[in-house]
Amino acid sequence: MAEIKSHEFEGFLAKSARHYRLFVIYGPDRGLVAERASALAATTGVDLSDGFALIRLDASDIQSDPGRLIDEMNAFGLFGGEKLIWVRSAANEKQLVDGLAHLAAKPPEGSYLLIEAGDLKKGSALRKVAESERSVACIACYQDDARALNGLIDAELAAANLRITPAARELLLESIGGDRIASRNEIQKLVLYCMNDELIDERHVLDIVGDASAVSTDEVVDAVLSGDPDGFLHAIQKVISSKTAVFLVLQGTMKQIQLLEAMRLEMEEKSQQPAQVLQTLGRGIHFKRKPIIEKALRNWNSSDLGRESSRLNAAVLQSRQNASLEDNLAIQTLLATTLQSARRNRRG
Repeated sequence: MAEIKSHEFEGFLAKSARHYRLFVIYGPDRGLVAERASALAATTGVDLSDGFALIRLDASDIQSDPGRLIDEMNAFGLFGGEKLIWVRSAANEKQLVDGLAHLAAKPPEGSYLLIEAGDLKKGSALRKVAESERSVACIACYQDDARALNGLIDAELAAANLRITPAARELLLESIGGDRIASRNEIQKLVLYCMNDELIDERHVLDIVGDASAVSTDEVVDAVLSGDPDGFLHAIQKVISSKTAVFLVLQGTMKQIQLLEAMRLEMEEKSQQPAQVLQTLGRGIHFKRKPIIEKALRNWNSSDLGRESSRLNAAVLQSRQNASLEDNLAIQTLLATTLQSARRNRRG
């Protein structure tokens, strides 16, 4: 078994990756999955600009054509040399799982297989095969912790010969972390903004860095809670354009509704006003978002928030079970919650 923990990846990439031909990269941080898949592809030595050497497939391609994976892996390149079969959007498709099990028993000598998957639960079919076969490197990708985020900041700033004050670093850390690509984009945006300065301070961070701690989902969540369908559709389109997983927006909204439920229960039990409960349970909420949260606390009661939380939780589960319907399911669910908020706002 070659199970690589999230924090072990850099060492694995430098020392051991070259000994494997089969890779499964999975986890909830889609940006990190994509980034690490690209890093592994670069270590294979395959010419990634050669359309005959690099074969990109979607998991649905293999599902509709069960023999395709084995055929591609065993086929010779048109001009010789090694090949890379890169499969994206994998979940637990039976044809893909069976193909990986077959290849793991006798890995081909002239091809590499790279599988990008979502958040595979422990014991799921694809993860079970990957973790049980010694010939497969199975790599987990979870959200960056403070150490990883500091390393990301240091690497980007060092490349640009920039320094950052401790206070600005702390503020930056609060604004990133939900998704590796979103976090890196925010840091790079900050670097470009400060290219003519030697030292980055809090003012720079406040001026240019958006909140990427929830994969830049706050704009969507705020539109949902405000009952603004047009604002929601505009914000969700920005998320889709940035290639951020829409599932993470659904998950972020569910967590916000759960927090609202806890806050509303506190209000009802202690006869408090929204502003009072925000001072205790709402300390981590950005000051710009507090008016929206306060309005939602006034217009929703705890029972209705509990039902909405259960509905969102069910949608999260359904999206995990039906990866192909993930985006449509998330958007429809979030739009329904937006319309519920609009009705409550009109009554309020």
